[in-house]
Amino acid sequence: MVEKLTVIFFIILCLILGAYLILSPWTGLFGSWDNNYLLVFVSDKTDMPVLQKTVASTWFRGAVTGLGVLNIIIACWEMAHFKKSVEMLKEKDLGAIPKPE
Repeated sequence: MVEKLTVIFFIILCLILGAYLILSPWTGLFGSWDNNYLLVFVSDKTDMPVLQKTVASTWFRGAVTGLGVLNIIIACWEMAHFKKSVEMLKEKDLGAIPKPE
C-alpha cells in the first residue's frame, strides 16, 4: 500500500511542478517573473545585473517551460507504468529486509 501511495504522490508532484514551471514564466499568475524581490536582491548583492536580464529573457523562460513539459512527460510515463513502478518499489523493500538465518 505504501508503494502505491509513493508512486501516486510522485505523479501528483510531477504534475503540479510541471504546471507551475509551464505557467509561471509566461503569465502574471504567480507574480512578475523578471521583477521579483528575490531576483532584484540577489542581482544587487552579487553586483551582477546581467542575472536579472538573463532570467527575464525569453530563452531562459523557454528553458524553464521545457523543464515543466519534461515533468508532465515523466508524470504521464509513471501513470502508464504504474504497476511496474509499484512492483519495483516492493522488490526493493523486500531486498532491504535481512533474511533470518
